[in-house]
Amino acid sequence: MKTIIITGSTSGIGLGIAEGFASAGYNVVLNGLGKRDGIEATRARLAGLGEGEVIFHGANMLKPDEIADLVNSTKDKFGSVDVIVPNAGIQHVEKIEDFPPEKWDAIIAINLSSAFHLIRAAMPIMKSQDFGRIIAIASAHGLVASPFKSAYVAAKHGVLGLIKTVALEGAEFGITANAICPGYVETPLVTGQIADTAKARGMSEEDVINNVILKAQPTKQFVQVAQIASLAQYLASDHAAQITGAALPMDGGWTAQ
Repeated sequence: MKTIIITGSTSGIGLGIAEGFASAGYNVVLNGLGKRDGIEATRARLAGLGEGEVIFHGANMLKPDEIADLVNSTKDKFGSVDVIVPNAGIQHVEKIEDFPPEKWDAIIAINLSSAFHLIRAAMPIMKSQDFGRIIAIASAHGLVASPFKSAYVAAKHGVLGLIKTVALEGAEFGITANAICPGYVETPLVTGQIADTAKARGMSEEDVINNVILKAQPTKQFVQVAQIASLAQYLASDHAAQITGAALPMDGGWTAQ
């Protein structure tokens, strides 16, 4: 039975990926923010989806030692670390001259450096197994830029460079490293932003979706969390053994323009 670690998996994209892998029979290690009762309810629900065990580890993505413990304690419990999904991320939007330096530091630390620390801890284990799947959740903003998102765009571009390097280092050890680059995804966080934006701009929610949120996505449709989870499961499979170092857009055509 294979084991997967997913950072930032108590909500949103990470949770959707966790649900997919739990249903596929993996041992799943959750990580993220939330109230203890809510996290336990999520863990118990996912544990009922498949044959694997589901546990939670509260590693702080700002602390490399805790990230290393996340990986090492997983290996101690399950005997392997087969798939890791660096997914944890935060965002802040502001023009660059007013961008708070502490927000820059936090975004780089959580969106980019935590991925490095997770991979760094997992690589020796994966090499010893002659198998590993590293699937970073990047963003369309890893491929193109938008104004007022300097730290996020820089971090996600950095994730793609990291993944390419790791792909080359792992290629002879049965380890692949790839990045999924979603556009706007239909999550509770984004749904809340739609309502807030509509109120702030005096627009209908439909206009906000089509003319603000999805303006860059030619399909005019949100990416679904389940679609990202399905791609992650494919990348984790033997069928994807020759896909490595890739940045795979799932963005409704955004980066084709």
